[in-house]
Amino acid sequence: MAPFARLRNVVVDCPDPRGLARFYAEIVGGEPVAEDPSWVVLRVPGGPRLTFQLSPDHTPPEWPRADRNAQQFHLDLDAGATWDEVDAAEKRVLALGARPLRRVDEEDFRVYADPAGHPFCLCRIDAAERV
Repeated sequence: MAPFARLRNVVVDCPDPRGLARFYAEIVGGEPVAEDPSWVVLRVPGGPRLTFQLSPDHTPPEWPRADRNAQQFHLDLDAGATWDEVDAAEKRVLALGARPLRRVDEEDFRVYADPAGHPFCLCRIDAAERV
């Protein structure tokens, strides 16, 4: 079956659209543009747009729970092919306000919460698998 639509935005509900857009811009690049106070767009170089939508009553997910207030999505971010690159990326996201949720040395990813509480992963991607 041929596709009939293109992915335009990944929309993230949060209590501070400008702040969360700046957080992700520091990680993935791009410049946040506030279309209005409740809708901020980050055009990610080489990727889909990340859009941050005001949700004043936002409740962060209780990761990794599935029975109550479960995560609805998460972002996997390619942090490099080596553990040195992942370690460097980890230091930077923590300095930006992320907090660790899961760090198991035998896994090729580490899980963090962004400042609004959304889980995201820094992944070690083998050079042969990077696109």
